[in-house]
Amino acid sequence: MGAPGGSTAIQAASLPGAFRSVAVPAAAGFWRKLGAFAGPGYLVAVGYMDPGNWATGLAGGSAFGYTLLSVILLSNLMAMLLQSLSAKLGIVTGMDLAQACRARYGLVPRLCLWLLCELAIIACDLAEVIGTAVALKLLFGLPLVAGIVVTSLDVLLILLLQRRGFRQLEAFIVALLIVIALCFAVELVWAQPSLAAIGAGLVPSPEIVTNPAMLYVAIGILGATVMPHNLYLHSSIVQTRAFDRSDSGKREAIRLATIDSTMALGLALFVNAAILVLAAAAFHGAGKTQVAEISDAYALLAPALGAGVASTLFAVALLASGQNSTITGTLAGQIVMEGFLDLRLPHWLRRMITRGLAIVPAAAVAGMYGDGGVAKLLVLSQVVLSLQLPFAVVPLVRFTGDRALMGRFANGRLIRTGAILVTTVVILLNGVLITQMVLG
Repeated sequence: MGAPGGSTAIQAASLPGAFRSVAVPAAAGFWRKLGAFAGPGYLVAVGYMDPGNWATGLAGGSAFGYTLLSVILLSNLMAMLLQSLSAKLGIVTGMDLAQACRARYGLVPRLCLWLLCELAIIACDLAEVIGTAVALKLLFGLPLVAGIVVTSLDVLLILLLQRRGFRQLEAFIVALLIVIALCFAVELVWAQPSLAAIGAGLVPSPEIVTNPAMLYVAIGILGATVMPHNLYLHSSIVQTRAFDRSDSGKREAIRLATIDSTMALGLALFVNAAILVLAAAAFHGAGKTQVAEISDAYALLAPALGAGVASTLFAVALLASGQNSTITGTLAGQIVMEGFLDLRLPHWLRRMITRGLAIVPAAAVAGMYGDGGVAKLLVLSQVVLSLQLPFAVVPLVRFTGDRALMGRFANGRLIRTGAILVTTVVILLNGVLITQMVLG
């Protein structure tokens, strides 16, 4: 183990091809430094608005109106705290979360955590496969099974972006995020949702816990919002910045990285809320309470909003979301495998393994059950993510509160209390969900 607040000598660099590849000017002012640090937060934010969020947001908005807006708000606030801890771990120790687990845990716990994280990445990739295939079907009429197979080709896009450098990859991600946000902003203008209803929906309701159907979707929203593999991702990609490694330099880096991720997750909050608000305004208010499938929402949006291009904008945003999530999911998979196992595979091979494990069940379900089965699989994938979340959150909270590892940067009493509270809420909600699933 390294010295307090320092990295360990036995660990290789996280994402070695991009490690400290983005210069942070030491003598520059605050805004220039923030500009140099801006980027990792937006790669992380991608995971908070992937196609899985669309399924849970549409299901929640159409079935329960604006009620689950409070779940989206609370989930994003929890995500902001957890991602700031993830960034701090990477900046202070020089290790990503997977490397820290390898350094601090024995072989059996390490392998269990790795397998659980791989399961989460496959579940996330499953959502991306389905979302991209549905978007291709809606925009170009490509059959669902064919679209699922076509998604295997996105490895070429990923390889091209990685060869152009990490800053260019970030720029591509941000450009697609802007496309998604603009599409939903236009849709909301057409939908004209009730501001009073939105305000009421931001206040938590006891019914969320007492209503089993609502709780199931709420847990799906939590799983789609607080993404376990994003905690591994963020702790790695903040290390692409070449910042001053002194204590004052680390303190400044933590502050800039936290601002970056908080602003980016604010954008994710807007998109997630927009999906649910759009479904509530366009469908729930009109009595269409069973719109849980993306293809149904696409077909109903244009007549509901009175704008023919509404459905097209919806599908374009979905395609951008799927492609963005594919890129960050690949990075997370690489980080997890290298961090836990110290096993390095070519990017294309790592991507094809993960995508293959997602394509097989998605294509099988699409072939046997069509759009309806795919929609249920999409929501289920988000619940799987939520069930895996404690196994990423607990080590993160433990490590960042460990003074022997973090030195003077260990979590203070307020942050530690907040982090423990978030962890407790996540575990309790998952416990309630499992109990209800067992009891039917």
